[in-house]
Amino acid sequence: MNEKKKKWESLPESVKVETKARIRERKIRIFISVTAVTVFLLIWYLAVKLAWIDPKYVASPWEVVSTFVKKFYDITPDGATMPVHFWASLQVVLVGFISAIIVGIPLGLLTGYYRVADDLITPIFEIIRPIPPLAWTPLAIIWMGLGSTAKSFLIFLAAFVPCVINSYTGVRLTNPVRINVAKTFGASKWEIFRTVCVPSALPMVFAGVKIAIGNAWTTVVAAELLASAAGLGYMIQQGRTYSRSDVIIVGMFAIGITGSIFSWAVGKLESKLVPWRKQ
Repeated sequence: MNEKKKKWESLPESVKVETKARIRERKIRIFISVTAVTVFLLIWYLAVKLAWIDPKYVASPWEVVSTFVKKFYDITPDGATMPVHFWASLQVVLVGFISAIIVGIPLGLLTGYYRVADDLITPIFEIIRPIPPLAWTPLAIIWMGLGSTAKSFLIFLAAFVPCVINSYTGVRLTNPVRINVAKTFGASKWEIFRTVCVPSALPMVFAGVKIAIGNAWTTVVAAELLASAAGLGYMIQQGRTYSRSDVIIVGMFAIGITGSIFSWAVGKLESKLVPWRKQ
């Protein structure tokens, strides 16, 4: 504690003022966010309590919280507990999402930089890109059956496109001045790609990864219609079957919170690998 205090005292006054302003701004933003969530929950509660919305169609916040806690040990009405549903969806999403990153990012970077790769791959990609991932469902069933592999394939397609597009665009937006400076110092084409274009493209790459996360969790709900027995999407569908709006909302919130955690983790990784973006 004393070392931190000494370090703080040794800082220039301008740095201290700027740091205090940042801390104050962060506290204000947190306060605004907490207030917004509180107001939203209050309006939701009043809307159900005062029958502005029929409770049969929308459960109250307290009922949703109660169901969320209950689903950790109760298998009704969908035949499994929340951890089972969550783990089933997480496995499917991670396989499809990570596969999309491993394939999509290098493919986008290479096609963005190498003209031959661009000429070979981009025409095929542009034909496939507009096809919705769910349109592949019949082929996924024929090729892979009704197991988790087919679901992961659909999620892969949903996450693959933004990874490729953003990586490709990131390389294309590399400042030509930096490339010319590297050429002046005798850098080879591979060295320019590795040391100039890839670092320059990283902010766009991470933006694509964040979009891919949203696409992956959006697709999992539809993907789990393929003869699933567990999963958050399956739980939501069962909630619809039994007219349980509380179960539906619990599944939706679970997907939303998990997706937010994924995005936060990607943001933290980005701050480590792309520190100059903050600057």
